[in-house]
Amino acid sequence: MEVEPTRKSFRSYMFFWVGQLFSLLGSMVVHFILVWWIEIETASPTFLSLGQFFYFLPVILFMPIAGVLSDKWKRKSIILTVDSLQAFVTFILILFFIFDAVNIWIIFLFIGLRSIFQAFHQPTVAAIVPSMVPKDKLSRINGINYLFIGLIQLLGPGIGALLLQFFTIGEILWIDIITFFIALIPLLLISIPVIREEKEVKEKSSFTKDFKEGIIILKAIPGLIILLFMGMLVNFFIQPLGTLLPYFIHTIHGGEEFEYALVLIFLQAGVMVGAFLTSIKKEWKHKIVDSFIGIGIAGVGYAFLAYTPNGIFVYIGIVIMIMGFVLPIINTIYQTILQTTVPQDKLGRVTSIDSTLSVVIVPLATILAGPIAELIGIQNLFFFSALAIIIVTLSFYIFTGVRHVDYDKYIEDMNQNSEIIQNE
Repeated sequence: MEVEPTRKSFRSYMFFWVGQLFSLLGSMVVHFILVWWIEIETASPTFLSLGQFFYFLPVILFMPIAGVLSDKWKRKSIILTVDSLQAFVTFILILFFIFDAVNIWIIFLFIGLRSIFQAFHQPTVAAIVPSMVPKDKLSRINGINYLFIGLIQLLGPGIGALLLQFFTIGEILWIDIITFFIALIPLLLISIPVIREEKEVKEKSSFTKDFKEGIIILKAIPGLIILLFMGMLVNFFIQPLGTLLPYFIHTIHGGEEFEYALVLIFLQAGVMVGAFLTSIKKEWKHKIVDSFIGIGIAGVGYAFLAYTPNGIFVYIGIVIMIMGFVLPIINTIYQTILQTTVPQDKLGRVTSIDSTLSVVIVPLATILAGPIAELIGIQNLFFFSALAIIIVTLSFYIFTGVRHVDYDKYIEDMNQNSEIIQNE
């Protein structure tokens, strides 16, 4: 059952979205200080890899379930439940810091628990968008979303680094709870549409059936499986950068929390510029070509980053900023393709399956990144990973038919077929 968004639902979504930005800010600060705590306490690529591993594993295990449930349960209730549980878990972690009972395995445990809640939160929020935002505003809203997420992610590390100068980690964790209550207000006040198929109201279908149906929909849309498989490989090879950046900054280049925050700020500045471009651009006529060019630029930047002269943090920041610039372009194009080609009542499960398959090999990449970096050196690991991204991108573009897919034409044909069926 499709729900037609209205002006009222659009205003409600924007109110909800503002609250989510505050919640994201709290999460960004917490993530920054926990990752930095692991680096300072261990100075080990392997422990940083384990931290990322314990984040991604729950996402893979729980996100497929979360997507199916987001299509069957009230999405507002799901968001309220998981956000409340995350705030409670943060409070428990604060108590561990207060009683000086924290160790690396407790940090890993709490990273894993927070990841479970995010696995339910992300596909549910993503599935809400097309039911509350008119189709002609989807692309711009996705771009604006990346713009403000970039702003939050730009502010988060800087705020985290600044707070570390005046407060303990246990005290800083309270920001996550404060921002949860700020996000709670709009969530309680707005109405979120309930999307269900009529047959699902009458009969209870199984999880396996719903999951398989999501896979069938993914396979039925031209090029999506190819894009998804390519995304899996790119995520695998870019993961060492995300996992070992604190070690790269602190141990290899002698930086402290401010240098680490500076590099992350450069990254998010690039993301913001890219997101601003997507927010003002009405449509992308060459979606596939633009996406492949963006991935190629990221791969080349990754290679240049590998052998940065020692301690040149501005150079590191500029290269990462260029890489960050293309990320919202790639993601906005892909999310718009999903949101305009997948039926609303199937979008939750398709989004969760897509997200799960995209990161299914990421835990393997994270767990291997640390030991391989210790074996061959982090610079060599970065360079060979970048080279692999470039080769994968060129291979998929040249040797598959995805470059010939025109999604605008596909959507137009789909709408025409729908009109014919309705007229009959």
